[in-house]
Amino acid sequence: VMRHARRLTLVGVSNAIRDDARRALPKFPQEKIQTVYNRINLEKIQKGQISREESRQQFGLEKSDFVVGSVGRLHPDKDQKTLIAAFAAAFDQVPSVKLAIVGKGRLEKELKRQVQELGCAERVVFVGKVPEAWRYFKAFDVFVLSSHFEPFGMVLLEAMAAEVPIISSNCGGAPEVVGDQGLLFNVGDVSKLSSLLREFYKSDIQYRQEITAVLSRRLDKHFTDEAVRNDFWEKPLNKGLLIK
Repeated sequence: VMRHARRLTLVGVSNAIRDDARRALPKFPQEKIQTVYNRINLEKIQKGQISREESRQQFGLEKSDFVVGSVGRLHPDKDQKTLIAAFAAAFDQVPSVKLAIVGKGRLEKELKRQVQELGCAERVVFVGKVPEAWRYFKAFDVFVLSSHFEPFGMVLLEAMAAEVPIISSNCGGAPEVVGDQGLLFNVGDVSKLSSLLREFYKSDIQYRQEITAVLSRRLDKHFTDEAVRNDFWEKPLNKGLLIK
């Protein structure tokens, strides 16, 4: 890398990854390690979304359920153990609240054993692997990212595109995605996540709509194809590359 430093620009998908790269390559020109966020085609994503009612039917959920959603492979990096523990603590004896876990992976048996031990098996739905899972996000009342390793968090953009409020761990690039309106908790903090879930469940519609509106504006401003393209060409190192 150092041999070609004059000709290379290194890119991270978040400032967190950019900063990791800068620390790992202290002799590389720091200004040539940049951030270019991941992005989505918002119009395409929203056209492909399935309604709340159909999505819930697909996942085996009732119309009246309050649904906490999680999407990702069942892997230690995604830390569904923390989510399940927090869910069980937050909603003990509240049958109308369900946790929908979308994804497959090597921790499936362990996680299913955990929900049995915590006595919430009837309120946790293991949906399994769903192709194009982003299409079904409207099934959720709130989306939770519990990861302890997440360079960016594309799934957060998909939740934002579906106008679903977000609770997220503060891992990697996730805080950059959700910004100040994200309901953040420290990685692995069961107590804090449980508290956030209870507070959100008890909140009124206006509060939820305000969070959703802020996240939608943030998505438009920073993470659409157009926004990321414009930001890329505004970076000092890239302005000279633009062919007019």
